[in-house]
Amino acid sequence: MLIREGQVAVITGGASGIGYGLAEALAARGVRLVISDIREDGLIAAAAALRDVEVTAVVAEVSDETSVRALAERTMDAYGRVDLVCNNAGVVCPAAPLWEQDAGTWQRMIGVKILGVVHGVKAFAPLLIDQGTGHFLNTASSGGLAPLPGRTPYTGTMHAVVGLTETLDLELKEAAPGLGATVLCPGLVDTPLGQNSAALGAIELPAGATPSMRSLAATRGGILSPREVAESALAAIEAGRVHVAPGDGVVARARARVDSLLADITVA
Repeated sequence: MLIREGQVAVITGGASGIGYGLAEALAARGVRLVISDIREDGLIAAAAALRDVEVTAVVAEVSDETSVRALAERTMDAYGRVDLVCNNAGVVCPAAPLWEQDAGTWQRMIGVKILGVVHGVKAFAPLLIDQGTGHFLNTASSGGLAPLPGRTPYTGTMHAVVGLTETLDLELKEAAPGLGATVLCPGLVDTPLGQNSAALGAIELPAGATPSMRSLAATRGGILSPREVAESALAAIEAGRVHVAPGDGVVARARARVDSLLADITVA
């Protein structure tokens, strides 16, 4: 799908991080925006910062199907069409082995990362199919391409988003050749995801902590800005790619997983 001035994009989790990076990148191309987030204060600030482009801000909870349907209705009321749906909202989980992760963590991760994408697709896919054109961008993580010990609810749901998107792309293309889906699997990105997750009660941070992905970059490779990730994602959409995975070391980790998988299943 080619991204053109005057198109309409919906971005969940659009108040900060990768979502806001996508909003900036799309605004620079003249795309009209619907940005959504559960955090009203952040949403207001983000909408105010996006100058010289039409922006509609909508508070929505992606784990609630009714809320996402209302987001689709607001989009159509505002613009009468939608071209790109970015199912981007996310949250992280506590660091612990699988057997120590509680049920609430699993429910939260599944609700936001899996059902959030499902609700977005169910609400917007019929609109795109009626148009015969459009695209979904579903944000996962490099944790959806390779194991991430200590974060099983996170990596498990991210793997699900990868498989869901691969299948969704095929289903959409069967419905209309002008449709498609891309999954975004970045490595380290400089975002406030940890702070936002703590504010929502998903994790606990040590007193006085101001965590940043930059603290991991020194040991695990370079770190990307949200805008860099967004530009990579938009380039992949325009190239018709189903997968995009920017970031140092992501390809190597994915290749190691695939090599291990093939070695296991090809044993005579």
